[in-house]
Amino acid sequence: MECQTVIKNVEQQFKYTIPTICRNPVCNNRRKFLLEIDKSKFVDFQKVRIQEIQAELPRGCIPRSIDVVLRAEAVESVQPGDRVDFTGTLIVVPDVGSISLPGVRAEPPKGHKEGSDADAGIKGLKSLGVRELNYKLCFLACSVEQTKPMFGGTEMQLNEITPELMKKSMTDADWNKIFEMSKDKNLFQNLINSLFPSIHGNDEVKKGILLMLFGGVPKHAKGGTNLRGDINICIVGDPSTAKSQLLKQVADFTPRAIYTSGKGTTAAGLTAAVVKDEESFDFVIEAGALMLADNGICCIDEFDKMDLKDQVAIHEAMEQQTISIAKAGVRATLNARTSILAAANPVGGRYDRSKPLQQNIMMTAPIMSRFDLFFIIVDEMSEIVDYAIARKIMDLHRQIERASSAPYSQSDVLKYIMFGKQFKPVLSPAAGELLVKHYTKLRQREGPNAAKSMYRITVRQLESMIRLSEAQAKMECTETILPRHVAESFRLMNKSIIRVEQPDVNLDEDEEMEVDQPAEETAEGAEGAEEPPATAAPPKEKQTISYDEYKKVSNMIVAYMRSKETESDGEVTEGLKRSDVINWYLEHIGDDIEDEDELLAKKFTIEKVIDRLTYHDQILIPLTAGEMGEKSAPADDPLLVVHPNYIID
Repeated sequence: MECQTVIKNVEQQFKYTIPTICRNPVCNNRRKFLLEIDKSKFVDFQKVRIQEIQAELPRGCIPRSIDVVLRAEAVESVQPGDRVDFTGTLIVVPDVGSISLPGVRAEPPKGHKEGSDADAGIKGLKSLGVRELNYKLCFLACSVEQTKPMFGGTEMQLNEITPELMKKSMTDADWNKIFEMSKDKNLFQNLINSLFPSIHGNDEVKKGILLMLFGGVPKHAKGGTNLRGDINICIVGDPSTAKSQLLKQVADFTPRAIYTSGKGTTAAGLTAAVVKDEESFDFVIEAGALMLADNGICCIDEFDKMDLKDQVAIHEAMEQQTISIAKAGVRATLNARTSILAAANPVGGRYDRSKPLQQNIMMTAPIMSRFDLFFIIVDEMSEIVDYAIARKIMDLHRQIERASSAPYSQSDVLKYIMFGKQFKPVLSPAAGELLVKHYTKLRQREGPNAAKSMYRITVRQLESMIRLSEAQAKMECTETILPRHVAESFRLMNKSIIRVEQPDVNLDEDEEMEVDQPAEETAEGAEGAEEPPATAAPPKEKQTISYDEYKKVSNMIVAYMRSKETESDGEVTEGLKRSDVINWYLEHIGDDIEDEDELLAKKFTIEKVIDRLTYHDQILIPLTAGEMGEKSAPADDPLLVVHPNYIID
């Protein structure tokens, strides 16, 4: 720069490198150099870091990593989470990052004794200060190829590929096998048996996971709104119910799958972190688990053990399928098009059947609504199931393989899933009407009993049914969604929306509330009296009935009263007397009553049920004298009518 000497062909050592000294013998310039941009040759340069696949390592080994240098057309040919094969040369490059770290500078000795190494040189780079120079291994790649691009690589996932194009890339044997599988009448059951051969039972959970592997159809509206096609599933269950084993099977089977645990995972580890590059000192984005599982599945075990602030971090990724970052001067929106398969334990270790789902797990309502399916696995004592599970475990320990348990190999299942995912089924009019009918039924079911349902039914549940129906059609390799696909999706949705078990109904609840107030007044009066109060009477035994029996009886009563209303041929009915309803019910169940004591017990129970339907649930309405006109009914035997807005479950 000072003497205007042009130095050509300065070799770049994988960083911006300047000459150590000017070539002009009369110039001692060592730092002040100016780059001639118009006379320089530029090429694209990218450095990526690859890591060993955990599944290919021995148990307990930490995956090693190495930097790979890409140049020219190889740049931007890979994405985070890809499995690729690099071809090139192993090289060594200066470890600039370790040189830049603070440390003791290497200086020449000032005084030397006789016989010492007085002419020892100084090691290091002049531009970074005189420090110890280290080298590290690096790989210079000249070719990048996807590992098995047909089964999970970016090439097949991100490009628009039709089933016809995929058929051309298959061998005749693969195509014949896929065609044979598509004609299987028991395809659903055979696929889940082939996917999870070592896990007994829980077929509904396996079906949901299989539909998640197929996925729905992502949609892009004209206004810029994107609707996700990936399906999110959460498995809640007691300990030792094979939740983690299901996640492990999916992570090992799916090409682009990441397995992580909620307790040892942070928000940055799930989404993305902004770190400082060790060489350029610029802030760069480091991909997290959701980015690495783009177009794949992210399995999160112990989801309930995650901190609340870490759960909030994946809200955007679960619905919008993007990750937005604005920190350290870096503002970016990255893709995270992944399905989330989560497993969680209930609060206290065991699922409490008398409480709704939200009180059994440590999750917020927003994140619960983002899951398409919730599966509850309860460890029940059943001699038949326990024997089957024990036999399955014994067979695994004795290494006995039963041919009937796995109709297809996992490679055949993977090929079939990859072929079925290329279909984009369209909703038929009949299926659309059935979807609307089922959705309104779910909303109406929640209406009067919102506090008793597992969680709020929102429009996201409608979108979930659409995605599940699309996955059903993909599994059958059809271009149209039929009503049977919607019916199966609604059945799976019902498994998660309906509570596992309702608590017993206390038929004396209203009487207890009436007795509480006089009891308090009596206690206050006893405080001012000199004589001690009399001994309290023993507590009365509660009259309870199971929730299923209560709903069965109430539905029978409502159906009978409404049938009487329709028999009036358009005339205005005055309702039915309470005694008439009781007599009808006792006559209806007369064949099941054996003696007089049982008859009196049934009569007492039906009276309590009618009182609860009238004064607690307000499903039956007693008519007053003003509403009946001139006629009146005794207070102990009022006329009853059904609430006009009540819908039978």
